[in-house]
Amino acid sequence: MPNGALFVVLIIVGLIGLFFFIVVFKFLGLWIQAMVSGAPVKLSSLVGMWLRKVNTRVMVHSLIQAVKAGIEVSTDQLETHYLAGGNVQRVVQALVSAKYADIELNWKTACAIDRAGRDILEAVQTSVNPKVIDCPNAAQAGKLTIDAVAQDGIQLKARARVTVRANLACLIGGATEDTIVARVGEGIVTTIGSATTHKAVLENPDMISKRVLEKGLDSGTAFEILSIDIADIDVGENIGAKLQADQAESDKRRFQAEAEKRRAMAVAQEQEHTAEAEKNRALVVLAEAEVPKAMAEAFRSGNMGIMDYYRMKNIESDTSMRSSIAKPDGDNPNSPRA
Repeated sequence: MPNGALFVVLIIVGLIGLFFFIVVFKFLGLWIQAMVSGAPVKLSSLVGMWLRKVNTRVMVHSLIQAVKAGIEVSTDQLETHYLAGGNVQRVVQALVSAKYADIELNWKTACAIDRAGRDILEAVQTSVNPKVIDCPNAAQAGKLTIDAVAQDGIQLKARARVTVRANLACLIGGATEDTIVARVGEGIVTTIGSATTHKAVLENPDMISKRVLEKGLDSGTAFEILSIDIADIDVGENIGAKLQADQAESDKRRFQAEAEKRRAMAVAQEQEHTAEAEKNRALVVLAEAEVPKAMAEAFRSGNMGIMDYYRMKNIESDTSMRSSIAKPDGDNPNSPRA
């Protein structure tokens, strides 16, 4: 064999040997750890994970944890969930916690819950150790109490604490804590609003818990409501009296507006009557102005003589005298008192 070809072969063999040395040096510790832990992993599998940019240390530690807890899972399943964007460590820890707590949970369901964006480990822990939710949530809602008004108009301010347990069967697609808080708040408002008096609610605050629980508020959610406890209930404002006062003020303004409208109409009608009277007076003056003209025409046509004119004047004088005599003393300018 020529020296040049031999040199090339030696270089290739050296590179292959160097590659295997690096691989053995890189994964030997994990391989030995998996072997002594009873969860053997092929060296070729570790190399394949490395080439696929999978965190081999996470895969091996998760496999060891699962095997030690008696959970049957393979490296292919772990790698598949990791490549799908799942949190392998949280899923394995959740499966271990569920197994110790005697909660039925398999690998497929746990991966589905994790891929749905839920914290599977927290869900399992909530199933074991129930969680308490404040209603309302001051950090999110921005208020400390749920306000409602009884039928007697008195406002009540209530705070509740809801104890829930995660329902793993409904965790995928189930509503979150915000839905629980909203439904409990609605139930509190409905219960207080249906109470005849606020005293009945203050005497028996447990009536709120009973009626709210009867509504089955946890249906369609990822939780199971264990209890609803009324932490505090206080008396607020007299909303009924305030509303009545506002209504009375509104009625007063409406009546004032209607009275002002009627007054304006009366004034306008009075002005119309005054104008009509002035018009009639003007017509009378015009008619009276026609009398001298008629008399002059009567003189010219011979229908009226001078004696007729004097008799008419005597009648007017007698009429004026009688009218003066008929007036009261205070109105008669010719009377002695006047």
